[in-house]
Amino acid sequence: MRLAQDLFFFAYRDLTASADVILEELGLGRAHHRALHFIGRRPGIAVSELLALLRITKQSLARVLGELVSRGYVQPTQGPRDRRQRLLSLTDAGRALERRLFERQRERMVAAYREAGGAAVEGFRRVMRGVMDEQTRSLLEPRDAAAPPALRRTVG
Repeated sequence: MRLAQDLFFFAYRDLTASADVILEELGLGRAHHRALHFIGRRPGIAVSELLALLRITKQSLARVLGELVSRGYVQPTQGPRDRRQRLLSLTDAGRALERRLFERQRERMVAAYREAGGAAVEGFRRVMRGVMDEQTRSLLEPRDAAAPPALRRTVG
């Protein structure tokens, strides 16, 4: 179990380091990356839902979103029924940055998946889901097709 924990820590460190180079060039951090990731995966996501996904304080998210909006990476819009609700989407520049960060990490993951093989990849996915709590696992499950776009799972 100690080895498994070491593997998690080192894999996370090295996977995030591949994107950190780009983030550092732009004066951004990992919190910005996580926000870009989830806004990109769930266009039109409500700020409240993003808070729940990231499990960070409103103050922390406000700082991160403020910077992403001011730099032109994220576009907030009012909710259709509740004007106080803020829905978040990536701008063209935001999509380009998120894609660039994803591609940098994707290279590392593809190499690891190829080396491990299909059965190992499926086992890895099962282990990762098993480590997550039930609430987090539910975020990966397909959503009701009638749900708003921000609540539907995007696969890929």
